Parts: sequence; C-alpha cells; structure tokens
Amino acid sequence: MTASLDSRPLLSVVIPVHNEEEVLPELRERLGQLASLESDVEIIYVNDGSRDGSAELIESWIQAGDQVVLIELSRNFGMEIAMSAGLDEARGEYVVLMHADLQDPPELIPEMVAAARDGADVVYARRIGREESRAKRALATAFYRLMERLARVPYQGQAGDFRVMSRRVVDDIKRMPERRRFLRGMVAWVGYEQVPIEYRRAGRAHGRGSSYPELIRLALEAFASFSDVPLSLVGYAGVATSVLSALAALVLLVLAIVGVVTASGYVWVLIALLFLTGVQLMSVGVLGRYLARVHEEALERPLYLVDRIIRPG
Repeated sequence: MTASLDSRPLLSVVIPVHNEEEVLPELRERLGQLASLESDVEIIYVNDGSRDGSAELIESWIQAGDQVVLIELSRNFGMEIAMSAGLDEARGEYVVLMHADLQDPPELIPEMVAAARDGADVVYARRIGREESRAKRALATAFYRLMERLARVPYQGQAGDFRVMSRRVVDDIKRMPERRRFLRGMVAWVGYEQVPIEYRRAGRAHGRGSSYPELIRLALEAFASFSDVPLSLVGYAGVATSVLSALAALVLLVLAIVGVVTASGYVWVLIALLFLTGVQLMSVGVLGRYLARVHEEALERPLYLVDRIIRPG
C-alpha cells in the first residue's frame, strides 16, 4: 500500500492509538485487505500519549517498509482530539475513522467505501448488537435515546466513530473551530447524504476500554455541544420550584390556621431552603459547564501539539 507524495490517495484511514500495543499487530494484519481497493491507501496512526510501546512498534513497521504515517502528539489529548489531528493530516478522497481496539471490523471498510463511491458523503457503521457488558449496553442505549430526543442534529442510531467520509465532509469538519469536540455529532451536523451500514460490534480484543467516568464525560460533552435542553430544563426547574414553594407556603399557612400543623415553622423553612439550595446548585453546575466551554474557546489555544510525524522513506 503506497501513496505518492504528489497525488491524493483514494483512501486515508485514521486510527487514534492510546496504549494499544497488544492489539496493533492483529490490526496491522487485518488492515492488509485494503490492498483489494486497487488504489493508493494511507494509514495514519495518531499516538495519543501512549505509555506502552505502541509508538515504537509502529515506528518499527515504518522502518521495515510499511507505508504508514505515525503522528505523535506531545501528550494525551483525548480520542476526539487525536482523531481530529488525523483528519488534519489525511489526504485521501475518502477518510475512514476507526478505533484501534478491533471492535470495529476493518473488513467492513471496502463495503463502506463502495457505498461512498456510489454517492454517499458519509457511510457510518450502525451497531445492531454489542458484545459488551450488560451495564455498558444499557448506558449506551440510554445515551443514544437521549441524543435522539434532545440533540439538534440528525439521530443516527447506535453509531460510533467508525465511518467513511468524503473529502468535502472532512474539509467542513476541519473548518469547525471548537475545542470540546464530539466528532460523530459534528459529522451528523454537516448533513449531505449519510447512509448506514449495519454490523454487530465485537468485544474488545485486548486491553481496557474506556472507563465509565470517561464515557460519562464524553456523553456530557455531546449534550453540551449539540443540545441546549439542559439549560431549558434548569429554567423549568426554577419555575417549578417557585410554584411549589408558593403552594407549600400557602398550604402551611392554612394548616397552621386550622390547627393541624404542630411542627415548628422553622422545620418547613429549613426543608424549603434545602430544596431550593439543591436546585440552585444544580442550575449553577449546568450553567458552569456551558461557561467553561465559552472560556476555553476564548483562550484560543491550539487544539493539539504534535511532537513529531514519521513517514515512510
């Protein structure tokens, strides 16, 4: 698989890598079937601050003659940023985003590229089954259902990052300046013709997948990026709290007049204060998350920093 420097390859495959040393040899072997596309293919590995031997292993492949590119970031920036770094480097007419853990099968890429060459700008792999724990499946299902109801972008079902994009979609994504990124939502927002290919997602071959805190953080970023419903809910909660507090005060007054209430009024005041304080803290937390995004965008720091890029030859 070679890609000349003076021509655009048909396909670029962007793969973020973070501590994937155990799975990389099998990934390398299974990516070999892309030669059947009968055109130049470039494979771009983005080392996102791995602490194992992932980068050294990929570099040894390049020295052995593999036509792949290694981008080493200066530290761990997170998967979304690593994929963005790969998109910035990718030169292909079509670009594949996929993870290195083999939960997304490389064997599906030729079919996805064929669908893209038939006219689709985005071909995304939609999961119809997941070989994961029951808790993880339940959380994923809940997340996608919430996104369907709350997000301002077209809902694509249980689709992850595994997808093929045309050059114009990639160029549109590269023009988006936000630093808190949720790429699958950004791709859906672009529009154009987007079609699914269904598949059953395999379990992780080796190593550890994303932890629950990491998944929750990604979900929060998705909601903050593509939905203003949390802000609306805070407003509704404030109105509801005010109405309930007024009704409670009225009821308390009536009960005190008729002699039903024997507890001190301070008890009810304390309960009301605790309730209102909880709602206020919730509201401040939601608003703070949106303000933090505004603050980060205002800093205008680079999205990522590259330590080095290693190319064949």
